[in-house]
Order: sequence, then structure tokens, then C-alpha cells
Amino acid sequence: SSEVLEAIENVIQGVLQSLAQKKAPVLTVANRTDWRNIEFKDSVGLQMIPGCTTKQIRSDCPQSARRFALTLKILSMIYRMVQSNTYATKRDIYYTDTVLFGSQSVVDQIINDISCMLKIPRRSLHVLSTTKGFVAGNLIYTEEDGTKVNCTCSATVFTVPSNVQGIKNLTSHAKFILVVEKDATFQRLLDDDFFSKVSPCIMITGRGIPDLNTRLLIRKLWDSFQIPIFTLMDADPHGVEIMCIYKYGSVSMSFEAHHLTVPSVKWLGLLPSDLQRLNICKDALIPFTKQDENKLASILKRPYIACQPLWKKELEIMAASKLKAEIQVLTSLSSDYLSRVYLPNKLQFRGWL
Repeated sequence: SSEVLEAIENVIQGVLQSLAQKKAPVLTVANRTDWRNIEFKDSVGLQMIPGCTTKQIRSDCPQSARRFALTLKILSMIYRMVQSNTYATKRDIYYTDTVLFGSQSVVDQIINDISCMLKIPRRSLHVLSTTKGFVAGNLIYTEEDGTKVNCTCSATVFTVPSNVQGIKNLTSHAKFILVVEKDATFQRLLDDDFFSKVSPCIMITGRGIPDLNTRLLIRKLWDSFQIPIFTLMDADPHGVEIMCIYKYGSVSMSFEAHHLTVPSVKWLGLLPSDLQRLNICKDALIPFTKQDENKLASILKRPYIACQPLWKKELEIMAASKLKAEIQVLTSLSSDYLSRVYLPNKLQFRGWL
């Protein structure tokens, strides 16, 4: 905490020095969304380069003066929280003054900018992410406050903890971790008792684009157990994008890549080639939108696709057909095809990429 306080004090000192010299104070933050500031490493994923380009948030410029003021406001809130050892979610911070901040996304972006500027993880800033992910299956752990969580009891769903770094005493007999894109598929597998029928496993869903805590938990489980991690996504560009976030990280959070990415993640399904192999009826598939085409073209250009020739082949099948499918398309074969046939066969015959 003393490091965090010192880092914030250094920023404020810079502001005061500028004012003393009758200069307009300026905050310098990294260009977090610029691909030119990102390098790809197979062992880490997307990470920010040391000498990345920066942008200035000026106090004397109409376009950025408001951003400058809001950044100082949030820095002061973080400083007080670290001093008093209290925590708040990004949502809590937004609701302290909704009129001032304008929107939740403004608060989210500024907190990420501060974390990147200070080179301090968000958790150490005493800012918690709101959790939306779920976990179930063969896993027991103790939360920071001493609460014991036993996911193995039954088909009970537990919310991913809001302080993943604080959990301890993780135990599991799981043979693998299954990361599911959507809540509906996750619930269906729970109803079918999938995680105990095939072999013990841990199931996690980020319910779409994963939040920070879900990504932190998957990384923690990988570090703790070193068991295979498989992803079950829709066969569409959006599903592929989500899988890439789990495996290689995102551009905007590349400064925290070492804590968030799991490069060992494997693509289990739904593969575009599976649709052909299983003779899925064309009428059950969904035509691409222009947005799908653009998203897929963007993914194919990314540096990590070059070192994944089998992934590239699947994406090219999708691009050529201009058709996509949700995992639910498997119910056209039979209502329990996913849990009874598809996943057991994939796992038995190593049908992942």
C-alpha cells in the first residue's frame, strides 16, 4: 500500500510543480488501444512494449480538461481507499457522482489508464471489478474472509469471487477445465450433470466477453493445477474473439497480460469443420452480417493467428462459407447431443486445436 500511495503522490507532485512554474499540468498515459504498442509473445500473449507511445491529458485543453479533472478525482478516491484499507467496485465509484462521471464506461477507462500509468494492478488500487462469471464442478477453495466454498456438492453455481488473489487452499480432482462462452450452454451442461458423468472437471463461464475476475480465476486455476483448459464457443467471429481474450489477452489490458492470459488454452468447439463433419443442415446456420465479415478479417490479421495454422484453417472455412452457428445448433441432432455425444467424443479422441 505504501508503494501505491507513493506512486499517486508522485503524480500529484508533478501537477503541483507545473502549477508552481505557472505551467498547465499534464498527465501522460499509455496508448492502451494502439496495436503498434503491442507485441505478441507465444508464452504470454499480447503485452505492451516497454517504450510504447503515450498521449497527454492536458488541463488547458477543452478536449481533455474534463478527463484531467476526473482522473484526479478518481486518484484522490483511490488514495483515500488505500489509506483506510477499504475497497470499492468500479460501479460504486460511478455512483458516488453519476452526473459528474456521465457514464460507467468513463470510470472504467480512467481506472484502467490509472492502473497502466502507475504500473500497479487494479486490485492493488483497492478497486474491485463487478463479477459476472460463474464456476461449478470439482473445486473447493477458501475465500479471503475465511468462507469455504465447495463447488463439488451438487449442480450448484457459484459466482466467481470478487477477490481472486485472496482465495487460498484450492483443491480439485478435475482432469480438465471447460470454459463455456454462454450462460445458457453452461446451465444446460449443469442440468445434464456433465461435470461428473464424463470425468471430474471444473466448468467456468464469463457469460460472454469475460470480466477481469473470471480471467484471473482461470489463470489462478492454471497456475494451481496445470490441467488442460478447453474452450466451448459459438462457431462465429464473436466466439473466436472471446476465446482469443482468454488465451492471448486483449489490447486494452495488455499491460496486465502476465496475470490474465492463459496461452495453453485449447479450442475444443464448436469448430467450423464440425458443422461439415456432422452434416448440420444449412437451414440451421446463420448468414454472416457485414460486422461478422469485418470482425473475422480483423482476427485473421492478428499476430497470434500466424502461429496457429489449424485455427487459421478453421477461420478460413468460416470465411469461405459466410455462415455461423451457435452451440445450440447441436440440438438439431438430438436434445442432449452436446453432453452425451459431442463433448465425450471430442475429449476421448483429442478433437481440439
